Amino acid sequence: MPGGHVIVTGRAGTVFERNLVSYRREWVALVTGFFEPVFYLFSLGVGIGALVGDIATPVGPVPYAQFVAPALLAASAMNGAVFDATFNLFFKLRYARTYEAILATPVGPRDVAVGETLWSLARGGLYVVGFFLVAAAMGLVASAWGLLAVPAALLVSFAFCTVGMAATTFMRDFRDFDYVELTVLPLFLLSATFFPLASYPEQLQWLVRLSPLYQGVALERGLMLGDLSWALLGHAAVLLVLGAVGLAVVGRRIERLLLR
Repeated sequence: MPGGHVIVTGRAGTVFERNLVSYRREWVALVTGFFEPVFYLFSLGVGIGALVGDIATPVGPVPYAQFVAPALLAASAMNGAVFDATFNLFFKLRYARTYEAILATPVGPRDVAVGETLWSLARGGLYVVGFFLVAAAMGLVASAWGLLAVPAALLVSFAFCTVGMAATTFMRDFRDFDYVELTVLPLFLLSATFFPLASYPEQLQWLVRLSPLYQGVALERGLMLGDLSWALLGHAAVLLVLGAVGLAVVGRRIERLLLR
């Protein structure tokens, strides 16, 4: 692509369509990722929540399930995007040689990057919409602004899928995926997911604020609880910048790996 810019064309759509067709007979594997955050919601939000009681928030005390649901929505967006952005992309890049075959067509490396991003967003969106409907049915969406939690969660997916893909292009073998687990699990547990930020030691609060998942958790929690402030735009901007940088890096990396 001239000037190194990522250009969204119809050719990126063919990469998306290829992924869609490949899952046509594996739809069970596609939808199972939806259940993990829902189980967390019932076990922690509802089960343990009965013991925890209400949680203090800027909009007043709320039940623990209502407090944790937005965070689990953000985590669902992260998990849905990361799986395709790391394991699946690595297999197609290093073993199946899928992209080498694709490049025999008019599709270019940047189209591959954009197409894979669109597919990861679609998969993350599937989990997000399903989880949001469950949360809404349980009465855990306290504000009409919560409807914006779905596109906000897609922003979380965008950030994690592009950064995940960029990191995957540097991996040499499957042992490197230990680093993915080593990153995702602490982010899930320590991004104010299950406890308010104020409950962390002051020395750790600044570290939590650096977490990209925390940006998503804070954004989702603000929207679903109706706690609106200019800070929400800041959280959205961080996720957007992370996603854009990741997309630029993965486009260049795929181009370098496949056209060297």
